[in-house]
Amino acid sequence: MQLDAVVLFFVLGLVAGVLKVRLPFPTGLYQSLTLFLLLAIGLKGGAALAEHASSRIIWQSLLVIGFGAALPLLAFPLLRQIGGLDKINAAAIAAHYGSVSVATYAVAVAVLDAAGVTYEAYFPLFVVLLEIPAIIVGLVLARGLSAGLASRELAHETLLSPGIVLMVGGLLIGAFSGGSLIKITPFFMDLFQGALALFLLKMGLITTEQLSALKQDGPFLAAFGVFMPLLAGGLGSLLGHGLGLSVGGVTLLAVLGASASYIAVPAAMRVALPQANATLSMAASLGITFPFNVLAGIPLYLLLAQWLQGSAVSP
Repeated sequence: MQLDAVVLFFVLGLVAGVLKVRLPFPTGLYQSLTLFLLLAIGLKGGAALAEHASSRIIWQSLLVIGFGAALPLLAFPLLRQIGGLDKINAAAIAAHYGSVSVATYAVAVAVLDAAGVTYEAYFPLFVVLLEIPAIIVGLVLARGLSAGLASRELAHETLLSPGIVLMVGGLLIGAFSGGSLIKITPFFMDLFQGALALFLLKMGLITTEQLSALKQDGPFLAAFGVFMPLLAGGLGSLLGHGLGLSVGGVTLLAVLGASASYIAVPAAMRVALPQANATLSMAASLGITFPFNVLAGIPLYLLLAQWLQGSAVSP
C-alpha cells in the first residue's frame, strides 16, 4: 500500500513530535509557507473562475454558504447535550467546525492530483465563502441573535483576517491578470507540492503539541473530532452530488465540510468570545480532526464520492 508523499511528510512530523525530536523549523518559514499556500490556492482558483464563470457558480455558492452556516447548528447540540460543555465553549468549538481548514483542502487537492481525479477548478472560491458564515453563527449561538457583528474589531477580524485577504486577493489577481499570470506560475504552481510538504511537516509537530491538551475533556473531544468530520463530510458529499459536481468536486466539498478551522476562527473567537477556552477548540480541530482527515478522512470521502457517482450511473 502506497501513501502520498505529501501525507508522509505529515506522518514524519507526527513521529518526530511524539519522539520529542527538536527539528530546527523556523517560525518565519512556517508563516511564509502559510502565506504562499493561501496565495497559490487563490491564484489557481481565480484563473479557473475567469475561465469558467457562469450563473451556475452563483447558485452553487449560495448553497455552499448555507451549508457552512448549518454545520455549527449541527455541532452545537452535540457539544452541549452529549459533551456537557457550557454554551460559550460549545459555540466556539461549533464555529471552528463550521469553517474550513485550508491545509486540509490543499492536501485533498494534492491527493486528487496524484490519483488523476479531476475536479472543478473554481473550488478555492468555496473555501473563501466557507470561512465567514460559521463565525457569525457561532457568535449568535453564544450571545443571541442581537449580538451580530456589533464589534468593529470582530468585523475586522472576521472579514479582513489575513487568510481571507490573501485568498480573496489571490482570486482577484488570478481572475484579472489574464495571460500575465504565466510569469509567476513557475513559483506559485510548480513549487506548490514541495511547499505543502514542508508545511505538513510543521503541522505534524504542532499536532503532537495539541494532543497534550486533551486531558479532562479528552475522550469526548476525541470522539467528536472524528464523528463530526464524518457527519459533515457525508453531508458535503450528498450536497456535492446534488449540485452535479464531478467525483473530485464531491470529494472536495466533503473535505471542506469535514475540516475545521485553526487559523481564521481562533483569531475571531479571541475577539468575540475571549472567555472561551481556546485550548479545547484547537485540541479538537488541530489535534484530532486535522490528522484524522489527512490520514483517513480524505480517502474515505473519495471512496464515497466514487460510490455516489457509480450509483448514479448504474442501471
